[in-house]
Formats: sequence, structure tokens, C-alpha cells
Amino acid sequence: MKFPESGLYAITQTEGKTMNCIVQEVEAALNGGVQVLQYRDKNPQDEYALGNQLLQLCRARAVPLLINDNPELALALGADGVHLGRDDSSIESARTLLGSNAIIGVSCYNDVKKAQRMQAAGADYVAFGRFFPSSSKPLATAAEIATLALARQALNIPIVAIGGILPENGGQLLAAGANLLAVIGGIFDNDPETAARAYRTLFAQY
Repeated sequence: MKFPESGLYAITQTEGKTMNCIVQEVEAALNGGVQVLQYRDKNPQDEYALGNQLLQLCRARAVPLLINDNPELALALGADGVHLGRDDSSIESARTLLGSNAIIGVSCYNDVKKAQRMQAAGADYVAFGRFFPSSSKPLATAAEIATLALARQALNIPIVAIGGILPENGGQLLAAGANLLAVIGGIFDNDPETAARAYRTLFAQY
């Protein structure tokens, strides 16, 4: 499955939630038009069981499922790929494990030069952020909106923006050069289907 060139990129919100709750919320978000799902779970109870349920939901809608930080879990599930952060395995090792068709994305924070290196190493997309204050990642490195414009000139792979993004502020990130908006709380703190639809209206404008 290919990584989309634009759209809403949802990241699971798992803290303090039951597996059934997570699955129901993700299904609602997918019904609202989410085009990529990342399974992120810092304190998993049964990551294989939950990951498998999420994979079935995504498969039914032809939406890529990516696994945060864990190429081994992505392989075990047969997920579409992995998202790598600062302290995770390299693109090369993830590619060796997951194969040439896997989607591999990398967090680049506010660093366009790193993004260029990751593109050269075979990344399928890069992510910048956080752009706004975020309850999900309050200590995350801040990024400047101007970075998106620089990245758009320097890269030819999709650019994901993340961090405190709401329907009210996401448009300026798309206008600056982001292709996709990655969202946790903005979707899952609310009614996920309604929230996802609100974000989707932004993409028709840019």
C-alpha cells in the first residue's frame, strides 16, 4: 500500500483507555475520513492483539497502518510500515527487516537537512513538529512554520506536520507546505468521526 500524497494522519490515543474503546474510536475516525493510521502505544497491554484489530479496520478501508517505533511489531502484524523517531532504529535496518514495499517515515522535528538525509536514505515521508502546544507531547521539540516552506523546496516526498494541530490552525500548515496533518488529541479528545470530518474540509482548500 502506498503512502498518500495528502490527507489526515491519525495517531492512536491509548493512555488510560481499554482496547475496545481504542478500537471503537479508531473505527469512528476512519469513518470520518482518516487516510493514514499510526499505532502509537507507550504502555501496551497486548500490542499484538490491539495492532491486529487496528490492521483489520485499516485493511477494510484501504488505509495504511504504520507502527510507531517498532519495526519488529510491524513485521509480526504484517502492517504497512513504521514511523521512526530520534532514538529508534535506522531506515536501513527497518528497510532490511520490512522489505522494499514498506512505508517508512521519520521524525525530523525542525531540521530540513536531516529530512534531506532521510529522503536520500529511502524515507517515504518525513514529519516536522510540534508546531503548536500539544497535550500529547508537551515536551516535544518546537518547530517553525517557515520550516515547512523550506522543506517543500528541498524535498520531493510527502511532508507531515504534527503537534497541537486543530481544524482552526491546520490550514496555515497546509498553506506553508505540509501535505498531511498528523493529529492525536484533536481527533480522539472529541467525537472522532465528527473531528476527522472537520479536518478533511481543510484539504479541499489547499
